[in-house]
Amino acid sequence: MKSNIQKHADVTVVSLQGKITIGEGDVRLRQCVNEVLEDGAKKIILDLQDVSYMDSSGVGELVASYTTISNRGAQLRLANLKPKIYSLLQLTALVTVFQIYDSTEDALQSLS
Repeated sequence: MKSNIQKHADVTVVSLQGKITIGEGDVRLRQCVNEVLEDGAKKIILDLQDVSYMDSSGVGELVASYTTISNRGAQLRLANLKPKIYSLLQLTALVTVFQIYDSTEDALQSLS
């Protein structure tokens, strides 16, 4: 999995690419979240547009990221989920936990 971090005013957008699976993907997600939190980010968007696959370990890491971000007093939004990943979050009832947006722009507006 690859990541790209961009700043939009006071919002940090983490664009993820590839698979979020046990092993490399979930570890990289954790590293990205910790990195932006260490840089002082308080508003974070995970852009999942280029995430092709996520397994249960990836879902677990999303939940762990949400908890870490919330515990630090920051906010998290998810954007651009592919239908399969959205369905996975629906199946696990996590759509009620995460704030999910169709686009990065919508997520940015929700944080302004």
